[in-house]
Amino acid sequence: MTAFIPALTLPSAVFATPAAAILLPVTVGAGIGYAIRRKSVKTKQDLVLMDTAKETQKRYMQLKQPPLRPPPWVFGPVWTILYGMMGYASYRAWHTGSLSLNPVTRDLAKQGATLYTIQLGLNFIWMPLFFGWKRPVAASLDIVTLTGVTSYLIYIWSQVDQLSSWCLYPYLGWLSFATYLCIATSHLNNWDLEEKEVPMPPEGKADSNKFVNEK
Repeated sequence: MTAFIPALTLPSAVFATPAAAILLPVTVGAGIGYAIRRKSVKTKQDLVLMDTAKETQKRYMQLKQPPLRPPPWVFGPVWTILYGMMGYASYRAWHTGSLSLNPVTRDLAKQGATLYTIQLGLNFIWMPLFFGWKRPVAASLDIVTLTGVTSYLIYIWSQVDQLSSWCLYPYLGWLSFATYLCIATSHLNNWDLEEKEVPMPPEGKADSNKFVNEK
């Protein structure tokens, strides 16, 4: 059984209300995605920061992809929903545990808060590892660990509040699929993402929804 580690746990205020618990993962997750999409480009005049809303999508499309890969526009809505559900689950588990007269349940709620914080950190670091720093090995280890921690968190929360644990099952299912995509994509690109990106064709010159080496 894991322990409650205050230094590795979000402040209790984050779990105090549904709004705070939900907004934290949604806003931070969106912020990281936005930061990864920012690209430095050098023009003839000067160096400017250019916000390309589809930058991460292009990087994803330019890699060799395994079967069953979804179109890149799917990820944003799916992650927003999953972040909202996990945030609400964290509120439920913390609130239920804090009101319980059973000391074991209270301890499990605190332990779950530590696990939740750890899995959130592992979740947030994946995109910079894969798309930002192009470290497929580290990203694969990260997402495998994240899936394991989330599985254990479901087990812990199931002993505190059943609804909280059920809220994480869609997240766990998506993580399992994302683990397959991460490892399979890394393997197809020889675990080296540095040289696998190729220039996208000009708009209107080719089908922008086509993957590299798709045939």
